[in-house]
Amino acid sequence: MWMAKRSMWMAKRSMQGLRRWPVAALVGLLSFPPVAAYAAPAVHKRAGSVALPSPRPVAPFAGTSLAGQGLWHATGRLVDGRPVVYETTLEPPQDPGVVAGVAWMDARLLRPTLYSGSLSPGGFGWKYTAPVPASAARTLVAAFNGGFQFPSTDGGYFSEGKLVFPLRVGAASLVIYKDGSAIVGDWGRDATMGPTVVAVRQNLNLLVDHGQAVPGLNPSDIWTWGPTLGGIPSVWRSGLGQTADGALVYVAGPSLTVVDLASLLVRAGAVRAMELDINPYWTVFATYAPSTPTGRAAPLNGVDLMSDMVGGPDRFFDPSWNRDFITVSARSG
Repeated sequence: MWMAKRSMWMAKRSMQGLRRWPVAALVGLLSFPPVAAYAAPAVHKRAGSVALPSPRPVAPFAGTSLAGQGLWHATGRLVDGRPVVYETTLEPPQDPGVVAGVAWMDARLLRPTLYSGSLSPGGFGWKYTAPVPASAARTLVAAFNGGFQFPSTDGGYFSEGKLVFPLRVGAASLVIYKDGSAIVGDWGRDATMGPTVVAVRQNLNLLVDHGQAVPGLNPSDIWTWGPTLGGIPSVWRSGLGQTADGALVYVAGPSLTVVDLASLLVRAGAVRAMELDINPYWTVFATYAPSTPTGRAAPLNGVDLMSDMVGGPDRFFDPSWNRDFITVSARSG
């Protein structure tokens, strides 16, 4: 029943999207053309090369009692001799007893890359696709899931000069630039297309904006923020946000409502955040710690943010993995 409802929802989303697209855009979807001809200047400032300060402890929510929550520990490969990923756990205020994982990433020393799949966003001939190649594995620090499978995202996808799905103004977007920096924001307000943009991954609308959960979130929602497995509101959910100083924060956990996810992202310091994929099979965040500074990341030296995640560190090294994901790697130079 759930799969049938999801299929109907995806078909409806697809038809709604197709009705909005001009014929030229549909032709472009099939041929994946470059977008340089209509690129506009990007609203963006180049990131610095000095490391961000380590994250401060996160205050637990009132009424929660998990020992050690909010206290960060470093994990993953060191960059320039220092940690660039920190992790902790938090209990959401609405559901004490549920434990979510939080990862903080130094966006000044890390370079995100959008990897594309033959299923989502679709197409072949991608330079960046699973498995992570050996050359990239030498700088890989962490990797995590993307957003909903297209066309269920109510947004677009651009990477490697190819516009696979039209970018929607107002959509929550992860935008990656040539200089290795990235922002999470509202497309058209916080970022626009330009020659320095190398990838845009959109998914629904912003979940957190101006440091607060967006208005109107419903803890019983099972549809607006993605159809949930079993038709229940509390499921595995993931999200990506950005702090005021530019760090990226990833949150995931089981039995989370959309209100829980937003609350956790705000508590982790996000000023803007987007929901990524939901439901057990799709949510995964792994860090890698090879034995030498330039050693290859591999499933055997990887570890999940949470031990009960279904996906493991091997997912991004699996040639059959056909959905998009994001890696963060040590910046060169």
